[in-house]
Amino acid sequence: MELEKEIRWVGSSYGDLLAFPDEARRQAGFQLAKIQAGLDPDNWKPFDTVGPGTREIRVIEQEGAFRVMYVAKFVEAVYVLHGLQKKTQATSRHDRQIAEMRYRAIANVRKA
Repeated sequence: MELEKEIRWVGSSYGDLLAFPDEARRQAGFQLAKIQAGLDPDNWKPFDTVGPGTREIRVIEQEGAFRVMYVAKFVEAVYVLHGLQKKTQATSRHDRQIAEMRYRAIANVRKA
């Protein structure tokens, strides 16, 4: 059996996830555990506009729609970039910029 990848929380992403309502937080955590084990989450979509290999977990609960942006393509870890609650159909520019900035920070650290 392959070892699970470590999760590395970037910026405020851990706090973002903790701010989700209980059931949405549990579902997001379960999906992240699947990713750590090398599996795909149940409901996801690519989010390459943030950076190559970025994906978005989609959690839909009574309290609303929640998203967790992450990158799992690197050997050493799953990087969680951002967690948010969706208020509209499109992801806000601000949320995309946060994820893009964090993706660039990871890329720069990996180059060094």
